[in-house]
Amino acid sequence: MWKLLVPFLLLAGMLVGAVVIDRPLPQADFVLINRADVATLDLNKMSWMQDLRVASAVYEGLVKPDVFSRNFDIKPAVAERWEVSPDGRTYTFFLRQNAKWNNGEPVRARDFIFAWRRGMLPETQGDYVTMYQLVRGGRAFTEWRESKLKEFETRGGGQARPEEAEALWKETLEHFDRTVGLRAPDDRTLIVELERPVAYMMQVFAYEVMGPLYAPLVEQYQRIDPVTGRLMLQSGWTRPGTLVSNGPYQVAVWRFKRDMRLEANPHYWNTSVQRARTIDIPSVSDPNAAVLATQTGTVDWLSDVVPDYRADLLRAKREYYAEHRELYESLLAQGLDPVAIDRRMPRDPRQNIHAFPAFGTYWMNINCLPKLKDGRDNPFADPRVRRAFAMAVDKQNIADNVRRIGERPARTIIPPGSLPGYESPAGLPSAPDPAAIAEARRLLAEAGYPGGRGFITVEILFNHEGGHGLIAQALKKDWEQNLGVNVSLAQKEIKVFREELRNQQFIISRSGWFGDYGDPTTFLDLNLSFDGNNDRKYNSAEYDAMLARAADEADPAERLKILSAAERLLVEQDMPMIPLFHYNMVYMFDPHTVSGVSPHPRQKQSVGLMHRLDRPNPDAPPVAMEIPPAGK
Repeated sequence: MWKLLVPFLLLAGMLVGAVVIDRPLPQADFVLINRADVATLDLNKMSWMQDLRVASAVYEGLVKPDVFSRNFDIKPAVAERWEVSPDGRTYTFFLRQNAKWNNGEPVRARDFIFAWRRGMLPETQGDYVTMYQLVRGGRAFTEWRESKLKEFETRGGGQARPEEAEALWKETLEHFDRTVGLRAPDDRTLIVELERPVAYMMQVFAYEVMGPLYAPLVEQYQRIDPVTGRLMLQSGWTRPGTLVSNGPYQVAVWRFKRDMRLEANPHYWNTSVQRARTIDIPSVSDPNAAVLATQTGTVDWLSDVVPDYRADLLRAKREYYAEHRELYESLLAQGLDPVAIDRRMPRDPRQNIHAFPAFGTYWMNINCLPKLKDGRDNPFADPRVRRAFAMAVDKQNIADNVRRIGERPARTIIPPGSLPGYESPAGLPSAPDPAAIAEARRLLAEAGYPGGRGFITVEILFNHEGGHGLIAQALKKDWEQNLGVNVSLAQKEIKVFREELRNQQFIISRSGWFGDYGDPTTFLDLNLSFDGNNDRKYNSAEYDAMLARAADEADPAERLKILSAAERLLVEQDMPMIPLFHYNMVYMFDPHTVSGVSPHPRQKQSVGLMHRLDRPNPDAPPVAMEIPPAGK
């Protein structure tokens, strides 16, 4: 009898276990929907906005930006103070004694050195390697390591040589310590020497990828390949329950395509900023479901409102303002930020949609390599072809009739007027201007394709989230009509899209960028021949030299002139990307209930600052922008 029951008892036990493991989590203090699922929590490898947003809550660097200050001021984080040498080349950071990892261990200066060294390794293949390479000897170290690895692999002939591989790694560590400008004379002092003075360096130090890593854990997930000598990096250390981090929150749950939960880090040095004890980030792929969940109060902040009807929601909000014009204009005159204004106006569901101009541009990447991945000659290697395609696009139509949220058509990569003292180039005219269309056709004919004859079918690569398909359809119509070429659309799942983008398996792809810091180079560096974010593989010795000259220029005004000329080369001559519009960010949240969303034009949101005003600490005042009253 018992033998007959055993299989049923085992099955019942498995079912009970599954229910226990999969049971719903308790309600979180704050719920947000990120624009896409987090791809990685490895600081050295992240570059997507959704990853960086979570990283800002889970990790903490030496310093951080005050996203609610008008000037995006830098304030202390792990470092309680710092000193800068008179020549601007040496930074000395003094770490606070109570900065700890979430396992209770102190954060030490060498944790930053470990993380930045890992970021400089060619094996890491991080998009932000150029940030680490601002350190003296950083770029030379990366190149030295790559050359040593090539030499090791060539000499080995495919044979495993574990002892020699270990010796090369030991030599690498010694070479780094000897040649790279990073020192930790004690646990609480970090000395950083730069290749040259960098005007925006404090903003670089504040960027998420410049945070520390807990070496005793990360080193358990790396091994040396005895055949290639390369350091093989595994991601298991980023799993919840395993990850050791030092930010105000820690990862408690991370279930693929389902959800992520952050919990307050009990060892964080400043518990006063943990206004929410728990933060949930569910995965919601349906944009309509995301809006509905926010409208019904299930979700507190929706980071990207993408359905077509968002334009109607924004129009309804403008009508709401018109109905309360006198109050609205009075609050505006007080210098209040947009969220603070909404919070002081009568409650109305129409208030809950928000559009903020952002420090970002949407463009189309153009593959600039001589050959496509399938071996065909790439006609887009010719800048005349790239200019022709740029001039044949009706950008105003895309802004007005596809996006419909008040964004500005773009002729430049850097949003004009966003950086004091920087003069944007004019860029190229484009359709529907008849002269622009005529010039586009002339350029294409000059390149050998009159009327589009003999040109390859142009495939536009994009991911299905975010309304990119509608933009691709508008581009297809413009190029077929104005240039006579054939265009096909390739919609991919986000993970496949990212992989094909990184490996240049595209002809033209959707792309864009939000500035990481307040300097032209936050956009212009993307086109350096060696930059990790140069998915276009644009390679111009002239352009590289211009940015190098700007880096060596001591006069701030002259430096900006050089950078403006470099952008002019991009957007008027070489055109490795086609700028379409400058972003507005469209969020959804109830301003009477939610605090911590910054309207600053940089549009850098710190997830750890977000909270509901009615829980768990209703007495905590809402945060607001520092905006001077009108006329000042």
